[in-house]
Amino acid sequence: MMNNHFADIILPLAYKGLLTYSIPVEMEGSVQPGSRVLVQLGNRKLYSGIVNRIHGIPPDARNLRPVMRVLDAEPVANEIQLKLWNWISEYYMCSAGEVMKAALPSDLCLEGVTEIPVAEKYKPREESFVRLASAFTEEQLNAFLDSLSRAPVQLRLLTVYLDLSGYVPETLAQPVRKSLLLKEAGSAPGSIDGLLKKGILEIIEMETGRLADYKTPAEPLKQLTVEQETALKELKKIFSDRETVLLHGVTSSGKTEIYIHLIEEQLKMGKQVLYLLPEIALTTQIIQRLQKHFGPVTGIYHSRFSNAERVEIWNRVGRQNGAKEYNLIIGARSALFLPFRNLGLIIVDEEHDGSYKQHDPAPRYNARDSAIVLAGFHKAKTVLGSASPSIETYNNAITGKYGLVELRERYGSVKLPGIILADTREAYRKKLMVSHFTPQLLEAIDLALAHNEQVVLFQNRRGFSPYLECPECGWIPKCVQCAVSLTYHKGINRMVCHYCGYSSPIPSQCGNCGSPGLQTRGFGTEKIEDEIKIVFPSARVARMDQDTTRGKNSFERIIRAMEDGQTDILIGTQMISKGLDIENLTVVGILNADNLLNYPDFRAHERSFQLMEQV
Repeated sequence: MMNNHFADIILPLAYKGLLTYSIPVEMEGSVQPGSRVLVQLGNRKLYSGIVNRIHGIPPDARNLRPVMRVLDAEPVANEIQLKLWNWISEYYMCSAGEVMKAALPSDLCLEGVTEIPVAEKYKPREESFVRLASAFTEEQLNAFLDSLSRAPVQLRLLTVYLDLSGYVPETLAQPVRKSLLLKEAGSAPGSIDGLLKKGILEIIEMETGRLADYKTPAEPLKQLTVEQETALKELKKIFSDRETVLLHGVTSSGKTEIYIHLIEEQLKMGKQVLYLLPEIALTTQIIQRLQKHFGPVTGIYHSRFSNAERVEIWNRVGRQNGAKEYNLIIGARSALFLPFRNLGLIIVDEEHDGSYKQHDPAPRYNARDSAIVLAGFHKAKTVLGSASPSIETYNNAITGKYGLVELRERYGSVKLPGIILADTREAYRKKLMVSHFTPQLLEAIDLALAHNEQVVLFQNRRGFSPYLECPECGWIPKCVQCAVSLTYHKGINRMVCHYCGYSSPIPSQCGNCGSPGLQTRGFGTEKIEDEIKIVFPSARVARMDQDTTRGKNSFERIIRAMEDGQTDILIGTQMISKGLDIENLTVVGILNADNLLNYPDFRAHERSFQLMEQV
């Protein structure tokens, strides 16, 4: 029988264009746009691809290959997602396959396999649960308990199970995790076998998932200040004729509380909300605030989750599943690709941040701009929030392309901090500098520590020294792959390339003239940490940069130590400019501030202002 339908398939390859396959007659009802299908490419390779389009136009090709298998009962990507992928592919000049690889959790992509059947990478997590073998009457259960009088371990297990399950006579009691039952009863794993053989209890396997559910009751909304209430009303008014609004508020003006009220309204209307943050691991405090307000409908999505966890979040966003569905997603730029069903609002917090732009690998997209396009596809609204908006966003706002709402005062009428400019050239000339610290900064730190207050020192360069140099001929060790200078990291005693990750041991002599003793030049966060410990030996010092926050919860631990008063001085890179809200923080020092202006970037002055404003 002739094939009348064909499918254009997106494959996870950097191939410009789509490949067309025929749809076998028996699959015509199951192959849909957004479905994952198994297809062959070349002589042996099998790939899972996404159906982009179904049509009846036969391609000009001989021996057209058929779709081999449909991998899902329902599509994993919806129509709007496919529109976004195609837009990103065209606008950012990359293949649809590269967009798909960035969008889908890797466990949903099968590529380059050679055998059939293809096993799914993702498998739901299952655990063993214990339950009563049937709905026993109270008399039957009492008889069981009496019969176990000479088996105290089994009697203890059954009694603990009845307590944990909330047993009601003549009903099938709730299952209890086997591990929890054994722990509460203080029993060994084999001790439950007797109750299983007697037909009193039975073991069942249940899907539990990998995601922790937030079970704390939701907190009520806070009362807005007069200025916040005015800004909220103005936002809603502008939304009547514009899709995108810039909320420009000074630092600590209470923008997050306005976001919370907007989210509440959308959730009450049955809509979903996407809250984008530049770096999800750096904004623990905001996440905690949102979870307290919105509870179990709140999901978090970022690259530090395992592949299986990301698949489960994907499913909770895209498929209606009762209490398990997510309607508020807090995420980094990759959250843009989740399968939203009914998106009503996108909030792009700190919209100016460079982390929203992906540089490598393709697709090299800007999540802020793509979010505005996604909102348009959903007929949703977009709020761009910042205390120091990007030039292009601010220009769009003042020229009327976007709406503009401003918050000019800090929450609670708190005054903006005083700024002290210290002339390091003059201090060096008068020999007043202590290492890299000016007298004014040391005095401020000393005073803060004397009053049990906290200090943050900002140096936007990690490592101990930006480069090593031969004092004789000026030779500098460089990356063999990138040709940029290698940064010296004292903690691991190696030189590291901050572009590609290449590292090498410290050379014992100059690679050019052979003279021994390379010298460090400049300073990074590691060196500042060492020096501040010498100047203030009794202070509790911590460092926060990419080297100290590689673990899944490392950032949270550093922030928690600051919040709990266990850290006196925190030294960090631009990480400390995001999401840090410490009540006892009274001194912030920006070291080598002029250096920010001299980065080889046409936005250097803009970025410098934004970083200083945020810090």
